This record gives sequence, structure tokens and C-alpha cells, in this order.
Amino acid sequence: MNDNKPPLNPHPLSEYVAWAGNRNKEPLLGILKEKLPKNPARVLEFASGSGMHINFFAPHFGHLHFHPTDKDIEVFDNIKKLTLDHKNDNIADPAHLDLTDPETWFNSGMPNSFSAIFCINIFQVAPISIADGMMRCAAHLLDDDGILMIYGPFQVEGAFTTDSNKEFHEKLSSAGVSEWGLKDVTDLKKAAADHGLELKEQIDMPANNFTLVFGKKHP
Repeated sequence: MNDNKPPLNPHPLSEYVAWAGNRNKEPLLGILKEKLPKNPARVLEFASGSGMHINFFAPHFGHLHFHPTDKDIEVFDNIKKLTLDHKNDNIADPAHLDLTDPETWFNSGMPNSFSAIFCINIFQVAPISIADGMMRCAAHLLDDDGILMIYGPFQVEGAFTTDSNKEFHEKLSSAGVSEWGLKDVTDLKKAAADHGLELKEQIDMPANNFTLVFGKKHP
């Protein structure tokens, strides 16, 4: 089943990331069709990487304007090339946004100017510490009814939901990079609460992944 699975490599332009992205893009599109605004609005992506996801999604939402971002400016040329190749006129040029550096958050728009933000497959190779920056940044950029959608494999309350997720965690951990491994939804909920956000939905996805939907707390 996984005979064509490339070796694990988290670089955004790697064959592994392309393989994983192609596997999850259709289920993610289904979630976005359900959750994204039906009226004209702005949508931001954290950690756009190669740009494959945002360029796959954008043609399905002609009324929305998409904003790719990443901390690594080396991927910007690839994002722009895909946007040109796909003739997507509703995708802005990529902006530098580092979730550990608040000064870069203002590159992506004025406060409360986005109706949705999404982030795909970063927490298994990123330190949980970026959750605080992610939630703080989302609280800054989202409008009052805006949502932050985070997709990937996670632990839930200290437990693995499937044997395959446990095996994936062990494989990541064995790579010798301290921050690699499945993070816990509980830690994301705590970071969200610190910045006025809360988990609205936890949606089961194929391949034992989740889509976590956060939004602002309202009195």
C-alpha cells in the first residue's frame, strides 16, 4: 500500500511532503467547502510550504482571496510558480510570517482582517512552543467569527488514537530531532485559551488525522 512512499523528509519541497500532500488534499477540500465563508473574504495559510495545497484549493473558491505565508522565503518562488501555472488569480504573493516572531505577523494584513486561517501538517515536525505564537497570531488576524483550522495527526489527552499513529510518533522520535513527534490536542487547547480562542470542533479525518477548528471565545 505504501510501496511508493518516499523516505521521511519534512522539507516543504521534498518528495515526502508532496506525497503526503497529495494524499490529504481531497479530504481537506471537503472540510474547507463546509467551513470556509460563503461570502467574499480573505483566507490565510500558515506554513504554506511548496504552495501545493493553497493552489489546489483556490480554484474551488472564486469568491475568496487566499494569502500564503511561510517563515522560509526560499519556498516563495515555488508558490508563485504554482500560482502562475494554475492561473490562480485569487492568490496573493506569499508573505514572510514566522510564528516565533510577532514583528512578521503584520506582513499578512491588518488586525481582524481574515475570516479563516488554515495550517496543514506542521506540528509533527515543529515544536509545540509554536502553538502559543500560532494562537496569538490567529487571535490578532481573525475577525470575530473567524476560524483557525489545524490539520494533522495528534495525541489526545496523552494517548495515541491508533497503533499507526503511535508507530508514526516512534519513527519521528527515532530521527533524533528533539521536537519531532505527535503533539497533544490538550496543549493546543491550552495555548488557544491563553489567547481568547477555544476548540470548536475536532473532526476525524482519513489516515488517522484530525482537523481541529478553533474560534474566538464569545461571552
